[in-house]
Amino acid sequence: MIDDEERISLLALVAATLPMAYAVQPAEVTLIPAGTNTHNFRVIDDDGRQWFAKVYRDRQVLDREHAAVELAEFTREGGVTVPAVRRTREGDLIEARGPVPMSLWTYLPDVQTAEGALTGRRWSAVGEAVGRLHRRLSAHPAARPALGPGSGVCDLPGNQARFERLVTAYDGRPEPTAFEAWATEAARERLAVFNRLAKLVEALPELTVQVPHGDLASPNVLLRGEAVAGIVDFQPPKPRYLSWEIARIGCDPRSLLLGWDAWLSGLCQFLAAYRDAHPDARGQDLLAAPVVGCISMLASTYPLAEPVDAPAEMTASLEIYARARHEAALMLLQKLDEVQEAVRDGLR
Repeated sequence: MIDDEERISLLALVAATLPMAYAVQPAEVTLIPAGTNTHNFRVIDDDGRQWFAKVYRDRQVLDREHAAVELAEFTREGGVTVPAVRRTREGDLIEARGPVPMSLWTYLPDVQTAEGALTGRRWSAVGEAVGRLHRRLSAHPAARPALGPGSGVCDLPGNQARFERLVTAYDGRPEPTAFEAWATEAARERLAVFNRLAKLVEALPELTVQVPHGDLASPNVLLRGEAVAGIVDFQPPKPRYLSWEIARIGCDPRSLLLGWDAWLSGLCQFLAAYRDAHPDARGQDLLAAPVVGCISMLASTYPLAEPVDAPAEMTASLEIYARARHEAALMLLQKLDEVQEAVRDGLR
């Protein structure tokens, strides 16, 4: 959150940077109350065009942000639904020398994120979009697709140690909050299933590793009606397991908790549409996705550990998400055989 003084200052700096760096004359600049590593603004210029201005909070990370914007542009050039980035007068992807460091994008009006909103035909639409995304990124020169051991999807010993430290930290608090008390018990529940997770990891086959989006969570998939309007907020190119990224959107806990049968049917539609859009995708990666998603959710201390690791980031909505993620992950673990059978049948 920013106070009124900082907001007014940022609005003035953005308004000054736009004509200088982009030849865009702003008629209206409005702060969008979203974003963690950036301040985001909606801009209407004097021709009535709409822009999305992303202001970076830390100039020290601009090289990393530049690589992320390059990846988004590479993906868009391959026909994937990604907002267009506007280059500066000098032809740069990021304006780094002006009053504020920023990038400027086409604004997508009348959209909502995929958070808890994957129902009906949206499942197939998102599956197709993610399949096209991964198909395009399989050609990225930073890392061609290769097979990696299934054991690489998660550092179970390291994560188990983090949970043990978290329980110790919470137990040492004389007056824990209601959330901290719940998180302590949730962490103990997670520790109790690590042996099961180890068996799941051991049973995983070799899986595809390539450059993905990097942060394909539901807030970064924008929907307009039943169609995907855009995929946003790429990370710098880095090889990762495709099953992990597929699971991040396909096994989103908010969609799962809307109703088990509807979610399982939707997941199968998502994976079938993904395969149709990316025919070279390996069936093993798709079949493993819910397993990898289950392991990843249960082995992660996020956001149970936020009161210890980043107390300033704790919000009421994050507490709600923590409880939903925990419930969804345990449900997925309990019904994993059913999920794999349904996915296997759906991909035949």
